[in-house]
Amino acid sequence: MNNHSYNEKYNSRSRIEKLTLTALFTAIAVVGSMFSFPIFGSKCAPVQHLVNVLCAVTVGPWWGLGQAFLAALIRNLTGLGSPLAFPGSMCGALLGGLLYRYGKKLPFAYIGEVFGTGIIGGMLSYPVASLIMGNQSAALFTFVVPFLVSTCGGTVLAAVITVSMAKMGVLAKLQNGEV
Repeated sequence: MNNHSYNEKYNSRSRIEKLTLTALFTAIAVVGSMFSFPIFGSKCAPVQHLVNVLCAVTVGPWWGLGQAFLAALIRNLTGLGSPLAFPGSMCGALLGGLLYRYGKKLPFAYIGEVFGTGIIGGMLSYPVASLIMGNQSAALFTFVVPFLVSTCGGTVLAAVITVSMAKMGVLAKLQNGEV
């Protein structure tokens, strides 16, 4: 087997594995959104943030972004979420994945998820709430606190799970496609 075809096979396998994990994570996020609670007009779903961190450390930022988009879309189509799910979950998934990719340490994924969802996603939710949802009482920082509550809860769960996975060696195997 020449080197070119080996690389194509490896990259194809890697994409299929990442697609499979992304689909699994999307399903977990959607089902997990049934366990949500309202805070100041937003629907907080901590499982989404747990899944965002798992994506950040296993499949990477772009697959995590895709998972967050698909989960938000399915949640909206099934009535389990609101349009605020898009900026909240997508910003956290992407920033958590990017910081983890370049920092190579779990706390980078946690910080990226919390800052991306809580601050950036919370602020980007203002135009969504105002223009798309017709919420005229929304302001730039209206969703920051509820998004921070949701993402901190999910990120703490993710930290417990990912640290345990790392100690058992499962995280490295999952990242290397051995599981």
